[in-house]
Amino acid sequence: MKARQKRLIFVLLGVVAVIGASFLINKAMQGNFYKLYTPQEVLAGEVPTGQTIRIGGLVKEGSLKRSDTELEARFVVLDKHKNEVTIVTNKILPDLFKEGKSQIARGILKADGIFYAEEVLAKHDANYMPEEMKDIVTEQHTPVKDGVK
Repeated sequence: MKARQKRLIFVLLGVVAVIGASFLINKAMQGNFYKLYTPQEVLAGEVPTGQTIRIGGLVKEGSLKRSDTELEARFVVLDKHKNEVTIVTNKILPDLFKEGKSQIARGILKADGIFYAEEVLAKHDANYMPEEMKDIVTEQHTPVKDGVK
């Protein structure tokens, strides 16, 4: 074989290796992407049941109920239109999880309309806010000036 043919084979093997690595990375990453839905989308029937998804919103004041005997916690999530979705989890809630604060839950929406969360994330920083949540928080926390919201 001539040097030119060896270089061509080397380049082709490199291109095949890069394509193969890209395919494997893409395949591995597909399982880590979950669309974030709002309670309004859940109630409109736009959310697939039985698939892992994420639901974000504000935890409704007074809705958090913890079981006395089990780890189960049940709470209601609101969006800016006051749509509500009940979330149930058997996992430990984060320390920053509070009523009136934003959260994102990852889990499965069952046919009964209740969202069963595998993981619940609480807002951890005043600087971080998902785009879908900005309108909700702005509407809920409008400053009062001269007695008018």
